[in-house]
Amino acid sequence: MSEPLLKVDVQDGIAVLTMNRPTKRNAMSDELLGAIDAFFSKPHEDAKVVVLTGTAGHYCSGLDLSEHVARDAEGTMRHSRGWHQVMDRIQYSGLPVISAMFGAVIGGGLELAACSHVRIAESSTIFQLPEGRRGIFVGGGASVRIGRILGADRMIEMMLTGRKYGANEGVALGLAHYSVGEGEAIAMAMDLARKIASNAPLSNYIMIQALSRIEDMAKADGLFTESLCAALTQTSPDAQEGLAAFLEKRAPTFR
Repeated sequence: MSEPLLKVDVQDGIAVLTMNRPTKRNAMSDELLGAIDAFFSKPHEDAKVVVLTGTAGHYCSGLDLSEHVARDAEGTMRHSRGWHQVMDRIQYSGLPVISAMFGAVIGGGLELAACSHVRIAESSTIFQLPEGRRGIFVGGGASVRIGRILGADRMIEMMLTGRKYGANEGVALGLAHYSVGEGEAIAMAMDLARKIASNAPLSNYIMIQALSRIEDMAKADGLFTESLCAALTQTSPDAQEGLAAFLEKRAPTFR
């Protein structure tokens, strides 16, 4: 029996999702994307944090061009919009997502990583958007998510030239938050996942749902939304527990 394209292991509130197409550098197929979508559409009830990673030395090398299906303009648009729906589900499922990256983080793989909330890159990591060199354009959300990380000017240059960035450059640009040595990304991801899982669930949820949306808002709208988020979190039972724990000089015990 063949192994699943997406391995799912949930322990102690941490769900580790491993993309498992080793002979394809974990290139994204519709079936693999569907498996990721299925998890985030109905997350495991015990999961508090997700660690998303690859196997056999690569995170994800992008869309599997060997499985490319010729589509007309409408079909291409609908396929792109399908990717957008999955990426939105990953970003806004309510679960913090940590990407443990190594090797290829290319094209659709970088679009996938950009949906996660914490990104860790090993020294072997290569970030690239090669679509422009192949006569096509990004379709999985890069123009928005990665464009906002890099800025339009730098993204245009990256796509025009097919330029590759390494782990340290990725941190400097914001494509990754941490740069670590070979074989260290998963360990760091698990450590951060445990810390994030110990936060109050509501505050984690609000941070995921609100901050990127506030970025899209006018100043006055963002400030009002911030006040609503503060009202929700600061009047919750977890806020009471957090304050009591601080005053009693102990670790809080959240729901």
